[in-house]
Amino acid sequence: MSEYRNPALTVDVIIIKNNETVLIKRLNNPYKDYWALPGGFVEYGEKVEDAAIRETKEETGLDVELDELVGVYSDPERDPRGHTVTVAFKAYIIGNQLKSSSDAKDAKYFKINNLKEMDFAFDHRDILSDAGLI
Repeated sequence: MSEYRNPALTVDVIIIKNNETVLIKRLNNPYKDYWALPGGFVEYGEKVEDAAIRETKEETGLDVELDELVGVYSDPERDPRGHTVTVAFKAYIIGNQLKSSSDAKDAKYFKINNLKEMDFAFDHRDILSDAGLI
């Protein structure tokens, strides 16, 4: 009898402030030292919206409010650890100062005009493009 498997559920958050967005430098593999959107795995029993707010706080120190849904990304190859499905949101800052923590090595504001030249973890270039930033 074969084992039933489900993809893991994740969230990613695009934070826009003026003409900048927040990216985190990944501390761990996969994509160690690549820039990425703040985000992570949804915990069992947690709403994706709550996970997006929690993960953003854990990785950036920022309190955010979600603004809009960017999309759902489900390519089985998007994460080398296994099949993940992410729900991506735009958000705006409602409190605190930017500081890296959790599994983020660094967190910085990047000018939106400079994103085109960057390499990103996972499929975050596609997410930023769908959000109209690239």
